[in-house]
Amino acid sequence: MSADTDNVSVEATAMAEYKGILQRLLDNRPSGTRQRLAHALGKNRSFITQITNASYAVPIPAPHLETIFEIVHFPTHERQAFLDAYGRAHPGRLQRAQSSRRIRTATLHVPDLGDEERNRRLDHMLSELAVQVAKIVEDGQ
Repeated sequence: MSADTDNVSVEATAMAEYKGILQRLLDNRPSGTRQRLAHALGKNRSFITQITNASYAVPIPAPHLETIFEIVHFPTHERQAFLDAYGRAHPGRLQRAQSSRRIRTATLHVPDLGDEERNRRLDHMLSELAVQVAKIVEDGQ
């Protein structure tokens, strides 16, 4: 085996490890946690499936980590194990993410539109708006 093949194998194993930790924690959280996480990240619920299933080669973007830790309520030892595996799977990504601006969660109170689909569309639109505003702010640094 070449050094490159060894690195790919180590990274794939580490990715499966951190995805397994996240999946295990989500499985032990109340119903709706995956949906809350998807909403907080501004993603579809299928994205959560992809980032928690080792069968998918979709890595978790480093800027999403703090939000994931907050929503899923990682115990300290699980968080450290996750970060160790993440660091092995994606060398250098944690340092780049930690040097960038942190994201915080803001709560908005909006009217209930009386229709689940319309409420969902409004929530999605507001999440997308927040992401776009953040991009503008970051580009202005």
